Amino acid sequence: MKALRIFHDRMEFEDGAILEMTIWAVPKPVHGSAHTLKYSLFYGFPGRKLVGYDNERGKGDHRHLDGREEVYVFTTPEALVADFLADVKRLRGEA
Repeated sequence: MKALRIFHDRMEFEDGAILEMTIWAVPKPVHGSAHTLKYSLFYGFPGRKLVGYDNERGKGDHRHLDGREEVYVFTTPEALVADFLADVKRLRGEA
């Protein structure tokens, strides 16, 4: 089995910000993760990440927030998306 994209959503805000979420099902866990999903969730401006969640090879599940990188405890894809969107809302002053 190859990687299969199971979720993708992208939106652009009036202020020029971009929100893009992509999740793939992969045949075996990405090095550093214990599940068979590969994901990249991005919010920011072209060339400037403000919020990001991903499980880059070797780093495992982590998030980028306010210029910091920290471990993210992955539970479910639904929780991943909810946590990401909550961080975006807080940053945009909508929470």
